[in-house]
Amino acid sequence: MLTLSLGGREQTSLEVLALGAHADDIEIGCGGTILRLADALQNCEINWVVLGADGERAEEARRSGEAFLERAGGRRLIIEGFKDGFFPYSGSGVKDFFEWLKGEVAPDLILTHHRMDLHQDHRLVSELTWNTFRDHLILEYEIPKYDGDLGSPNVFVHLSASIVQLKIEKIRAHFASQAERRWFTDDVFLSTLRLRGMESNSPSTYAEGFYGRKLVL
Repeated sequence: MLTLSLGGREQTSLEVLALGAHADDIEIGCGGTILRLADALQNCEINWVVLGADGERAEEARRSGEAFLERAGGRRLIIEGFKDGFFPYSGSGVKDFFEWLKGEVAPDLILTHHRMDLHQDHRLVSELTWNTFRDHLILEYEIPKYDGDLGSPNVFVHLSASIVQLKIEKIRAHFASQAERRWFTDDVFLSTLRLRGMESNSPSTYAEGFYGRKLVL
């Protein structure tokens, strides 16, 4: 298996743009990778952007983002209030936001939704990510859900057991509004990480999976 290094000895800084359609998307899809990068790099600047959260969900997104970014060398948290489930029907406003964002950040790495995700909001975020940031390293993360749209990722980030535990603890601690949902459980989060760990032969047995559509080595 071929391996590359983000945060190797020669690399001491990295600017990351993490995009999530809703509160908890970034945490579930790539929270472990963000925690690992924040730990590995002397100067890891992370722009954490949630497009659709208001009221209680916006407050949850803010508290969770701050908790996940507490180890980052630099941090910026942006929470917008686009209506959940209606992103394609609010396309002009969402597109305007991405155009504004393009002038605000200069990321080395972008983490966004998978283009084949069956949630319409997730798909639009992925599409606009590629339309807006055309010359960047973009990795698409996955969200387990009722729709059953998990695929076969081709990029993996190995996670230690301690980072896995921290990721799940932070998710569970900051999203009380989701606690009664049948999918919002430790074993769902853990089993996804375990499956991707098995597929990538992770020494810890855990990994997050991503889809890399265009990479230059």
